[in-house]
Amino acid sequence: MSGVGPDEPEAATQDAVDVGPLYTPAPDELQLTVRAVLTGCLLGAVVCAMNIYFGLKTGWSIGGSLISAILGFSFFRAFAGATGAQPLTRLEVNIAQTAGSAAGSMTSAAGLLSAIPAMQMLGYELGYFELTLWAASIAWLGVFYAVPLREQMVLVEKLTFPTGTATANTIMSMFAEGADALRKSRFLLGFGIMAAALQLVVHFFPEVGQPPLEAWIPLSALGVLATYQFSLLNSPLMWGAGVLIGPRVATSLVIGAVVAWGVLSPWSYSAGLVPDSEAVMSMKGARGWILWPGVAIMVADALTSLALSWRTILNTFRPRKGEQSALDTSDDPIPTAWWVGGLAVASVLTVGAAWHLFSIHPIMTLLAVAMSSVLATIATRSTGETDINPIGPMGKVTQLVYGGLAPGDIQANLMTAAITSSGASQAGDMMQDLKTGWLLGASPRQQIVAQLAGVTAGIFICVPTYLLFDATFDIGGTGKLDANGNPMRVMPAPAAQAWKGMAEVLSKGLDALPDGAIPAVVAGLVVGAAIPILKKVLKDPRWLPSGLAMGVAFIVPAYYSLAMFFGMVAYQAWMRVDKVNATALGYAVACGLIAGEGLMGIGTAVLQLFELDRAWLVGLFG
Repeated sequence: MSGVGPDEPEAATQDAVDVGPLYTPAPDELQLTVRAVLTGCLLGAVVCAMNIYFGLKTGWSIGGSLISAILGFSFFRAFAGATGAQPLTRLEVNIAQTAGSAAGSMTSAAGLLSAIPAMQMLGYELGYFELTLWAASIAWLGVFYAVPLREQMVLVEKLTFPTGTATANTIMSMFAEGADALRKSRFLLGFGIMAAALQLVVHFFPEVGQPPLEAWIPLSALGVLATYQFSLLNSPLMWGAGVLIGPRVATSLVIGAVVAWGVLSPWSYSAGLVPDSEAVMSMKGARGWILWPGVAIMVADALTSLALSWRTILNTFRPRKGEQSALDTSDDPIPTAWWVGGLAVASVLTVGAAWHLFSIHPIMTLLAVAMSSVLATIATRSTGETDINPIGPMGKVTQLVYGGLAPGDIQANLMTAAITSSGASQAGDMMQDLKTGWLLGASPRQQIVAQLAGVTAGIFICVPTYLLFDATFDIGGTGKLDANGNPMRVMPAPAAQAWKGMAEVLSKGLDALPDGAIPAVVAGLVVGAAIPILKKVLKDPRWLPSGLAMGVAFIVPAYYSLAMFFGMVAYQAWMRVDKVNATALGYAVACGLIAGEGLMGIGTAVLQLFELDRAWLVGLFG
């Protein structure tokens, strides 16, 4: 997965080596066209909506660059074949993927997977106007942070930016072998349709999604396992995620699930730390207890990894010599007035929104904006070197700072951190796109126009989609009931749980922890810090688990981790049987599975909102 946040478990699997510009466009080659921008915005809106569903379940999101490039190219190639119209040029495909990735990244940039649900779990109410104002205010910061970094990171140092490089190579290969792109597109769409169909069936017949094995098979052990969330989950989205995250992260999820749900959860009851009267998934039950060591693992892993990347941080502020004129293949650079003026306007909007919506003093917000510019620079370099955009760690750094500057102010703690993570998200995404553009000889000025168009489209897609899910699901498991007094289906929102937990500890101290949780939190901090340290010192750290993935497994039900593990195992089996096709089509299949369930999740949320469930279906055909 690339461009993933808020806490990405692993770098993208795309192998990318920077060998310089790949293409020299013709002087009259089409680039910033209406059709390219609209295509990118439409595809990015799909990615944006998909990421809301995916992110609230897993805490991660998926970048839209490759999806937008493949589907945009394939649609216009097929359309041209049917009508004789002119297909997209390479530079138009680049504009489409720029707009698409910008729109898709708005889920994390707007804080809809982290700070916003964390605020709502703490009892704050945020409606359409408030969320749209907030998203529109902070969305632009990272875009303008990235512009002045382009010369140093892309032109002088030629950082790899693996997803950006992979996207450029993919665009070139699609034009060399158009049939291959159409094949990937067919697989993506085909598996997407199958996943959507299964999700629709599950809406009306939930037992298809989670077969009640303990009721079908008379074994008491199955009942015990199901009680502690070890059950079968038929979820194409989770299977697809397992393909993308790879063996290390998928195995880490299972390890975390066994420790959390198989050991600590039943122990919390037997030790009397959790009342027997509380259900396992209640926040007053085992789920609320094991949440804390899971958060501790995630926070310690993220901050320790950041501290150990001191060379990356140091290099960020150590300019290297180089001549832009000798390196830049574009004759259309981004004017300084654009990014300076844009940054000024975005800062004013952010200050105003923070003051109006969350009563955060302008000085505190300006400090957050200043911190965001520095931390976004570090995050962008990390993205360029590893393909990992540490959105979560950047936000947690801000939470720690504001824990001291504004003790007890949860709103300031969460929403200033949201500014930082937004800057990191958009700056990293923008720089990946600028890398793609440089490799293709594109105009950076026209790319930033496409980026801004994509961001705008993403704002007006992500907010209503989030509110739809908020109306039909219990985000974070706070015990919400529907209109009939029945418990809503839970979206675990693991990233938001981590942000909420840290804000509570920083504002309330250790009183925020449940009985007996302090030793578990200390153990989690030790484990989370030890993993990146061992990864740094060991000669062969490949066997080490992912601390972030282990922490996520403490927060999501165990069957989520098992489903992703099964998806990974199935893909590895495919690799053994047919490595050529598995390598070529794996990404398309995974994205199809995720997109199909994610988009149908929006459809089933609408059905649920209007109470069009199994009883309605039986009445309709009965």
